[in-house]
Amino acid sequence: MLQTIGRLVLGAFLIGAGIGHFNNAEAFLAQVPPWMPAPEVVVAASGVVELVLGAALIFTPQRYRPKVGWVTAAFFVVIFPGNISQFITGTAAFGLDSDAARFVRLLFQPVLVVWALWCTTAWSHWRESRRHIST
Repeated sequence: MLQTIGRLVLGAFLIGAGIGHFNNAEAFLAQVPPWMPAPEVVVAASGVVELVLGAALIFTPQRYRPKVGWVTAAFFVVIFPGNISQFITGTAAFGLDSDAARFVRLLFQPVLVVWALWCTTAWSHWRESRRHIST
């Protein structure tokens, strides 16, 4: 039950963030590293990915949820350089107007990865499959 609630909340969070990519693109542009080409395309594409992942977390049948969990966790890893860039460049966005606030945000990215793996049973599914291999 707790994992279901966690999955639905994470899905809703991703859908809300995905919508934000289009309603508040300027804030999301602050996270695109300066070396990245076509920042507007990056913001739009990552917004679409967040919408799709959010819907997948909410609506995917149980047997596919571990795969959705791994893809969602991988997405959180892939976008982490944007959070690092925002910290390094000192760019204010999302109310993160100090280095301390931007640093604390960096600590939450691993939490999102773990959350995605936990609420979709991806981690326990992987451990169970490893157990069968070793026996």
